[in-house]
Amino acid sequence: MKKTVLWLTAILVLLGLAVVWYLMKPPANSKVVVVYVSEDQVFSEPVLKAFEKETGIKVRAVYDTEEAKSTGTMNRLIAEKANPQADVYWANEPIRAEVLKQKGISAPYVSPNAKGIPAQFKDPDGYWTGFSARARVFVVHKGIKDVPGSVRDYTDPHWKGRAVIANPLFGTTTSEMAALFTVWGDAKAKAFMAAMKRNKVAVSTDNGESADFVASGRYAFSLVDSDDAVNRIRHKKPVTMVYPDQGKDGIGCFIVPNTVMLIKGARHPKAARRLIDYLLSKKTEQKLAFEDCAQIPLHPGVKMPPELKSINEIKVMHVDYAKVAKKMVEIQPYLKGWMGL
Repeated sequence: MKKTVLWLTAILVLLGLAVVWYLMKPPANSKVVVVYVSEDQVFSEPVLKAFEKETGIKVRAVYDTEEAKSTGTMNRLIAEKANPQADVYWANEPIRAEVLKQKGISAPYVSPNAKGIPAQFKDPDGYWTGFSARARVFVVHKGIKDVPGSVRDYTDPHWKGRAVIANPLFGTTTSEMAALFTVWGDAKAKAFMAAMKRNKVAVSTDNGESADFVASGRYAFSLVDSDDAVNRIRHKKPVTMVYPDQGKDGIGCFIVPNTVMLIKGARHPKAARRLIDYLLSKKTEQKLAFEDCAQIPLHPGVKMPPELKSINEIKVMHVDYAKVAKKMVEIQPYLKGWMGL
């Protein structure tokens, strides 16, 4: 009799624990989605609020802080790999998306809204999809008559001491340097960077500071993100925007799309896919094009502000973002040495 009572007690305890676990664990089809975001909150939050309003799905967003410099949420995803808390990751460039793919943190999902986005801006296996891109452009002071047309102009003696670039250890400048290493090869890329140093190219803290230096007339030009250039143009600063390397022999303009991915083991996969579909929609791309972030739609036929060229009008640098991601890690010691660290 005592054994029977003990068995019944044990079964009741287990059933109780199972009920508690079930109640605490949100069902897969619950109307909630958790998204980690490295795109600036001021631009991403209105998009997520619009998704909530249109779908009735509650969005729980975790944003990167300025101090984290867009790496905080990625590192959190890596730390949570064994027990994922996020359903979706919205990254402000594809390099982190590639890192997460290579670490087995993302899951493949091909959204119907990915149709029409050029293949170059999508993972071939569906682990991430790009949308709403920035272009790496020259911001040039209006007082300059013979404007630069290629990144190689950084090494032209004509511009000695007259050009500035953001610190190559951070942000999209790092990504572009890694892209140049993949396109040119290590030897040619290192020769280019050595020539920049000989040509007394100044180094700023970030793209925004570079754009401000050019707007003030301190330097003639700088390589920055297109949103930095458009922002100064909209504020009537004396600058113009030039897409580099557009000629017949040019390597093309480096493009930095936002990316979105489904997290492996997502607790709310149905809602996650709906959010991904929404982010990849033409409606979202148009909204981000007209915001201050001035991002270039990757879908054809999306309405844009006059300051931007459509992706089809730009000669694009053809790169493999997976190779760029690996190269970015590989060249860190070289870049630190170049900076004298």
